[in-house]
Amino acid sequence: MSSTLAQTPTRRVATQENGLALRFILLWATLALLWFILCRDLSLEWSSNEQYSYGWFVPFFAAFLFWLRWEDRHLVCLGRRPSRPAEMHDQAGRLIAESGQRPNFRIPTSVLCLLASVLLLLLLLPLRLFEIANPDWRPLSWMHALSVVGLTLLVIGYWGGRAAVRHFVFPVCFILVAVPWLTPIEAPLVQWLMRIVAAVATETLTLFGTPAQLEGSLIRVNNGVVGVSEACSGVRSLQTSLMIGLLFGELKRLSIARRFWLIGAALAIALVANFGRALFLVWIAATQNLAAVERWHDIAGYAIVGAVFVGTIAIASALAKGRTEDGHLVRLGRRTSRPAEEHDQTGRLIAESGQRPNFRLPPFSFILLTFSWLLLVEASVSGWYRWHERNLVPARRWTVQWPETEPGFRELPIEGHTSEMLRYDRGRQVSWAYTPIGTPDAPNVGPLFPAERTGRAFLFFFRWEPGTATVLRARAHRPEGCLPAVGWRPVGESGIRFYPVAEVFALPFQHFSFMHEDPGSRPIYAETFFCLREDLVRAGESADTIPFSHWSIPERWEAVRKGLRNPGQQVMEFVLMTRQPLSKGAAVTAASGVTRFAAYAA
Repeated sequence: MSSTLAQTPTRRVATQENGLALRFILLWATLALLWFILCRDLSLEWSSNEQYSYGWFVPFFAAFLFWLRWEDRHLVCLGRRPSRPAEMHDQAGRLIAESGQRPNFRIPTSVLCLLASVLLLLLLLPLRLFEIANPDWRPLSWMHALSVVGLTLLVIGYWGGRAAVRHFVFPVCFILVAVPWLTPIEAPLVQWLMRIVAAVATETLTLFGTPAQLEGSLIRVNNGVVGVSEACSGVRSLQTSLMIGLLFGELKRLSIARRFWLIGAALAIALVANFGRALFLVWIAATQNLAAVERWHDIAGYAIVGAVFVGTIAIASALAKGRTEDGHLVRLGRRTSRPAEEHDQTGRLIAESGQRPNFRLPPFSFILLTFSWLLLVEASVSGWYRWHERNLVPARRWTVQWPETEPGFRELPIEGHTSEMLRYDRGRQVSWAYTPIGTPDAPNVGPLFPAERTGRAFLFFFRWEPGTATVLRARAHRPEGCLPAVGWRPVGESGIRFYPVAEVFALPFQHFSFMHEDPGSRPIYAETFFCLREDLVRAGESADTIPFSHWSIPERWEAVRKGLRNPGQQVMEFVLMTRQPLSKGAAVTAASGVTRFAAYAA
């Protein structure tokens, strides 16, 4: 009988330990699922935008920094206030009784953490709905990242209190360096850096005797024109150096002030190195040729990252040299192994503080409900879009046959800004000489209109594969939005007209007319024909152009309401530029010939 009673507490303890282990495993699984969803969404930007390609390393760095902090989790106890002895409680009770005041009860911190977690978890559902249809909308990425960071810190706060939050806040928030900057912040910074880099490179070359002329963000040298694009502006170097500075500041466990010094030094190295890179590339263009610039472009970019990495390590080591923290040296980003007396000293400090490692986990039911809610959110969001796509059928596929045999055919480079904005999977734009039917050759002046022709034809084609971008990407490169932005004035719109392709099907082209007037020269007229087609269309509906031309909030909401994910899209645009305006009939006749460049793909 006595042996049975003795075994009962042992079994109870074993059962409690098993339950605690199960709760711990489920909690880690929930957090892992939460972070996996966030990193999967951010990876779309990391993959498509070279500027944020460093983001692939950030989750691994964050996990490593968290593990280093986890090794020192016992130090959380030193950051807590000591527990009041019994006499302090009695004294506090007498003071309250004498004052005649009623106790002002407050909601426990653990309850506040759970309530805040519920609000953030509920926010995930609308966030995920909008993210699927608008994966490139950066405010959503920031809201999602901040929600995940907030939920993680709330769990840590429930587990170990404010001291635990302070201890783990840096590795948890480190993921924010991989979230794309908001466009109102990034775009002006990029434009400013482009102008500064171009100006510094031009002045330096001129100072050393190499002729160079600054034209905005372009540098004209004797061999041609070199453009300082977004990739050369230095913003990517700044973002990478920011990540490296924060990383080594944490590895060395520097003070806040020294971390700011380290980040500032890393940013300075990146700026100086990028100026040197731009100067080197422009010098290559001036002394050799423009083709040599392409060969050295990527090598110079990688050299900047290497310089920032090595320079930041050196500065961080100098700032951390001879420092001590928590009674031991910081070396090589990790703490030296503590001798036995250091462990004893830490134990005595914890014992003197009156604190015990009273770590606790959220209730099992709450963790299970949270895990189930995350799965339900993903299933509901996927079901919403699948339900709207149930009536979609494949549209006829077609591609482009480029008119490389036309007179005056030439390839047109796609500007970096356009490529960055559209983020297409395949794209090309070409031009060739054009003479309207029934119009005699007439002399014209200028490189755009050679003497033997009266105009030029332009053909643009961009392709987005399924699931690679939002449906609004293809609709951003519309003529009524792009041409007025560069000085063209709209003078007419003729609606949509269908043109047959290989007698199999017809493509809808929307017709716009524009005019451009330059002081001192004859005006230029542009007849523009725009076609957008989806890979999938709703049964019984035409695969016509969907009227999304801007990235406004109502249009983004409309994409969510209709369940429009990217099923694969492609855009074809045909432009005729002439010195004399074309009649509507002549323009339509000319556009009917564009379908010979569209080839049916069964």
